[in-house]
Amino acid sequence: QVQLVESGGGSVQAGGSLRLSCAASGYTSSSNCMAWFRQAPGKLRVGVAVIRPDGTTTYADSVKGRFTISQDKLEITLYLQMDSLKPEDTAMYYCAADRNWWGLRPMYTYWGQGTQVTVSS
Repeated sequence: QVQLVESGGGSVQAGGSLRLSCAASGYTSSSNCMAWFRQAPGKLRVGVAVIRPDGTTTYADSVKGRFTISQDKLEITLYLQMDSLKPEDTAMYYCAADRNWWGLRPMYTYWGQGTQVTVSS
């Protein structure tokens, strides 16, 4: 059974940085698309960044140039480096994985429990 565990969230002032991690276990192979989503209170869950097994990436317009998704396949760990954080980035951040390509749509099969990111002005 695939399990995803996020870490690295916290509180930071606007302009600061955080690095989120997602530790994956239970994979039978590394051929999975992995993604970061976020959900603010009262809002829908939206895609932030996605990485394919070949390393190609896709970002939401709202985070382009500020966030970087990467993956350490040896440890099957997913990362999200978040720079120049803004108050509107405040949300619960979720890691997701699937063998299929869903892009930024929240159609992934496997989800973590989330890690909270709070950005103050």
